[in-house]
Amino acid sequence: MRRNLSMDEALADARAVYTKRRPKTREAHEAAQRHLPGGNTRTVLYHGPFPVRAARGEGAFLHDVDDNRYLNLLGEYTAGVFGHSHPAIRKAIDEALEVGLNLGAHNLAEFRLADLVAERFRAVEQVRFTNSGTEANLMAISTARHLTGRERVMVFHGGYHGGLLYFGGGGIPINAPFPFVLGHFNDIDRTRALIREHADSLACITVEPMLGSSGCIPGDPAFLAMLREEATACDALLIFDEVMTSRFGRGGAHGEYGITPDLIALGKWIGGGMSFGAFGGRADLMGIYDPAAPNAMPHAGTFNNNVLSMHAGIAAMTEAFTPDIAAQLHATGDKIRVRINGVFEKHGVALHASGTGSLMNLHGLAGPIRTIDDVADSDDGAKELLFLDLLERGYYVARRGFIALSSILTDEQLDGFLDALDDVVAQRKPLLKERS
Repeated sequence: MRRNLSMDEALADARAVYTKRRPKTREAHEAAQRHLPGGNTRTVLYHGPFPVRAARGEGAFLHDVDDNRYLNLLGEYTAGVFGHSHPAIRKAIDEALEVGLNLGAHNLAEFRLADLVAERFRAVEQVRFTNSGTEANLMAISTARHLTGRERVMVFHGGYHGGLLYFGGGGIPINAPFPFVLGHFNDIDRTRALIREHADSLACITVEPMLGSSGCIPGDPAFLAMLREEATACDALLIFDEVMTSRFGRGGAHGEYGITPDLIALGKWIGGGMSFGAFGGRADLMGIYDPAAPNAMPHAGTFNNNVLSMHAGIAAMTEAFTPDIAAQLHATGDKIRVRINGVFEKHGVALHASGTGSLMNLHGLAGPIRTIDDVADSDDGAKELLFLDLLERGYYVARRGFIALSSILTDEQLDGFLDALDDVVAQRKPLLKERS
């Protein structure tokens, strides 16, 4: 590796190495652009010079179409908490295939999964299944607006609740057309003032207990407790988006914090990694979806109780990711994040890993990180260089620095990752900003 490069030169070299080692990946990307805009149908997976193109996954490893093998530290953006094709989930899916697909009737698996969800999460008395986290959040918000008879929805700068509820940069033009109030994550005084200003028209407060896509920024317990207090005071509903954080500890983030929302949105791993979402909460709220009740609200969806997701979800919750396994992974993640930051501190570089438990994000600054404003000055070039260098050493994380550990990763594999990270930082130290 040449020394005394500028960051731009180093990135150009790293991209060239990436390209040279992946001719089939490049060819596939060019072919994909014929009918997919930018060769892409899932924006988060895209990165330059062209994205990794997976061929298969086995256990903790991902193989691309050029037969490069990576230890998968991305965990399908939290859906793949059990690794690839966990035996228990594979067995459940095989058994479900024997039952038959698209039954068009109630089945035995759906209420078993509902029981497991309610047992696992203290906020859930009753639950409805959907096909994605986006849909779950849209349903939870719409439920709150109907029940309260109010229109406004509080969300937070940097929040992400699905493809139609994205608030990075304050929001996007294709967001669902709700009248939003943008709060300030982890800012108690400003957010409390906003809640009180809009108290009469506020239907709900929707929040991630940890901002996920904006960089794994944990919610301060005092801030989340304030949201609970203020929502109750103004008769608005508090919605926790736990699509990602439901993996925390034994019962999700709200279980860890001891704060019970009125409704929660779920997804990802709870369906065994299949297409899945759910929203649930207090029985008096969810009762509007009882078809036998007067003035019941309809909630249709051909695949809400689809055979594969129901069976895979049962296996996930009873075998692949039990409360004990979840608690262990949560503790492991906290230890790994401390060790990652130890690498950065040892070399005196302005890099930092934020997060909670098994979810974390690498940032191009020294930290600490409490708010979305804190990551504004992150060195994106440094993050890309880490991403490309780690790929060349056989470790797959997100281009944005996101890491979601899976339960099948071994201590030896995680030690290998930390050694590789230490090597990358040592070699790239001349290009990285110093800690102040």
